[in-house]
Amino acid sequence: MTQKKYEINGVPLGNIRNRNEERVVKLMPAVLAEHLDYKPSYLDLQDIYALTLNNLPPRYRQNGSIIIHEPVSDAEIMRELREAIRRVELSPTAKEEG
Repeated sequence: MTQKKYEINGVPLGNIRNRNEERVVKLMPAVLAEHLDYKPSYLDLQDIYALTLNNLPPRYRQNGSIIIHEPVSDAEIMRELREAIRRVELSPTAKEEG
């Protein structure tokens, strides 16, 4: 499958990313480890990731950006991850059959 290219007037825009994406991915395993009885499905993990990002302010950056101040703390990201896990665990995307 060919990946879409985001480009305007020959300027590529596809490398501009939300910095919080990387931070959520980095912190998510530790927060999931706090929930030993919960085994999220493939879709649950995606929902937790997306819900967490939706509840954080976006922090877009391009290659070469200098980050002087990070307004979103790791503690805030972990708090949002815990809330997203709680919500998804109560209403999982796919109910188990059986």
